[in-house]
Amino acid sequence: MHGCGDKDKQQAQAPTPIANAAPTSPQAATPKPVVSASVPQGSGFDFYVLSLSWSPSFCLAKGADSDPAQCRSSKHFDFIVHGLWPQNERGYPEGCNAQDYPNREQIRSISDITPSAGLVRHEWEKHGTCSGLSVDDYFEVMHQARARVNIPAQFVHPNQDFSLAPNQIETAFMRANMGLNSNAISTACSYGDLSEVRICLTKDLAFRACPEVDRGGCRSKQVTIPAP
Repeated sequence: MHGCGDKDKQQAQAPTPIANAAPTSPQAATPKPVVSASVPQGSGFDFYVLSLSWSPSFCLAKGADSDPAQCRSSKHFDFIVHGLWPQNERGYPEGCNAQDYPNREQIRSISDITPSAGLVRHEWEKHGTCSGLSVDDYFEVMHQARARVNIPAQFVHPNQDFSLAPNQIETAFMRANMGLNSNAISTACSYGDLSEVRICLTKDLAFRACPEVDRGGCRSKQVTIPAP
């Protein structure tokens, strides 16, 4: 499966208090997503993993080697789309054959959710080529998948670093997204910082269980969420 680390998930039957969270304001809440009734249908895999990367952690880790469009932008990104990964119940396809590759206009069309052109190209070559979709359709599904997920308010432009347990991060996402259960989300961490949140979706972009992805999450008792 994708990513690194293991998971020590607590199954939450009742809401878990979100401790040590960054302060939020009513204006920080993400609006309810709108997903098209028509989703281009991929083929050759079982479901998608939407990987949301916590951009401040990536930029801190990369330092001077980071992409300036993502890490030295005045926009101060928080969660960006790392990728939309075609996944099987066991394992996943990668690096499939394709005849077309994203041009500059297509890359710009997705820069609102994935600001790094280099990342867009990499993700298309490794994952998008295995979706059974054209570049335009794959990027359309990626946009719709991102729109499917509400970001919890405390992760929208926090003004200071804060810390949470991985299961608290997942509980925050479940509270913000009706129908999202603990077996459909996984938190990834690196060197004590939040790196990604991964959410499993059907080809129609409904939340769905994904045991293999779910087992592969962060085992740390607590992770730091650096401010943008």
